[in-house]
Amino acid sequence: MTTQTYDIGDASRDYPRIASALAFLGDNWRDHPDLDAAAKSAGLSAHHFQRVFTRWVGVSPKKYVGALAHNAAREAIESGASVLDASFEAGLSGPGRLHDLFIAHEAVTPGDASRRGTGLAFKWGVAPTPFGDGIFLVAPRGLSALAFADPDIEQGFTDLRDRYPAADYERDDALAADWARRVFTPDRGDSLPLALYGTNWQRQVWRALLAIPAGDTTSYKSIAEHVSSAKACRAVGTAVGANPISWLIPCHRVLAGNGKLTGYHWGVNRKRAMLAYEAANR
Repeated sequence: MTTQTYDIGDASRDYPRIASALAFLGDNWRDHPDLDAAAKSAGLSAHHFQRVFTRWVGVSPKKYVGALAHNAAREAIESGASVLDASFEAGLSGPGRLHDLFIAHEAVTPGDASRRGTGLAFKWGVAPTPFGDGIFLVAPRGLSALAFADPDIEQGFTDLRDRYPAADYERDDALAADWARRVFTPDRGDSLPLALYGTNWQRQVWRALLAIPAGDTTSYKSIAEHVSSAKACRAVGTAVGANPISWLIPCHRVLAGNGKLTGYHWGVNRKRAMLAYEAANR
């Protein structure tokens, strides 16, 4: 039997509708919305929505809602609720595939960062990802940035270029497509070299982000306590916001202290989609 793969380009085109559906389900899962209601939120017929959602997320809409309920029940138990009370929140857990990232982290000195890219030669390009078009910035030593082309490619590239204004840039979309396959292909098995240009403090926070397992979340306070002290929460937030490599350095797994989704450089809906994608494939 031949296994049909999900093309990254198709996943990128499906992302806006899936993001809308995930937002709807995230807000309404306690009401157990039916397939028609979920499909309407994505602007699709029920049959088409079922197929697109399952292909993108990895589980059906029903199992995804069940996963949200199951997670709520688990959190209730961890907060001290009885099993009986928590059972009212329980639903079907979505089947998943353990998807670990093995990253060879190559840090670069703060001196390199202070020179604002002088002497650096980057290649950059645009390629589709499961979360929309990605902009990849690649140094000779590895991936230096992964952003998203919202609202447009030029603005997204300008955002990256402003980080290293003195560097040289050459566009190479084929190289970006190769990196997209390496980053977003499940069970790829190889390590991905990252060439990070930041201060010692930023790299310390980014290393803490790398330690958060896929499918889990943490708080800014927890990160602060890990790298310094709880009093450094605001400084941690600044370093998290400066993370140049989305997805691989998972700043999307950091939530506010009350567990709410907070501002994300590439949009809260995309952050929600990333967490849903990881939870479903856990």
